[in-house]
Amino acid sequence: MRMLTFIALALLAAAPLLAQEAPRVSVATPPPDVAAPPAEAAKTATGLASKVITPGTGKTHPGKTDIVTVHYTGWKTDGSMFDSSVLKGKAASFPLDRVIAGWTEGVQLMVEGEKRRFWIPEALAYKGVREPKGMLVFDVELISILGTPPDVKAAPSDAKRTSSGLAYKVLKPGSGGKHPNASSTVTVNYSGWTTDGKMFDSSIPRGQPISFPLDGVIKGWTEGVQLMTVGEKTRFWIPDTLAYKDQAGRPQGTLVFDIELLEIK
Repeated sequence: MRMLTFIALALLAAAPLLAQEAPRVSVATPPPDVAAPPAEAAKTATGLASKVITPGTGKTHPGKTDIVTVHYTGWKTDGSMFDSSVLKGKAASFPLDRVIAGWTEGVQLMVEGEKRRFWIPEALAYKGVREPKGMLVFDVELISILGTPPDVKAAPSDAKRTSSGLAYKVLKPGSGGKHPNASSTVTVNYSGWTTDGKMFDSSIPRGQPISFPLDGVIKGWTEGVQLMTVGEKTRFWIPDTLAYKDQAGRPQGTLVFDIELLEIK
């Protein structure tokens, strides 16, 4: 079947800190100021308080719909810890508009590499849903931001083009010398956008790459991924004739994909 998996339900299942879910882990030593925000904490009009623990090295802030990857730990104000990606040993990735309001607002204040402590009032957390109740305190480290590419509207002048109309630009060179063929099974991470900047699919929030035979996906993928080597990350501008033209329920028009080739089987 010539289609890629859509993420709407997968994001809801995979994203941490959704308003209807608050997983619990073992207790750890809380911050000394867990009971209430200190005087030096910055406060917003919504009641969110925060202070920078470690400055970041990035220059840009995530947008409301960007996918971010973070490490985090959360405590109640009595010092009991209820969730931590650090103890789980795996960073979390999710779209910022799919989590509690305090996270959606707060993480947009950050840049990559920054670690910040948030005091999130109940109104911006899990109020009226389930535990934990009351103000919550989170230490959040912003690892990376997956936002809309700046050239999503059209392929730039330095993009290469094939006779079929496919345009592409290598974002990160690969380390291998072998290319897949049209019947190879490959493993990739990817994200896809329409040219108006809307992300419609991504393997990143699921935290698991996908594998598929190259002759079982849209033509733009079949052609484009054969140009890649293992370790390479490439941006593709795929015209509708090589994508989902006239397929009901699928994104229409030119589609933009960032693809990282992880393995050729």
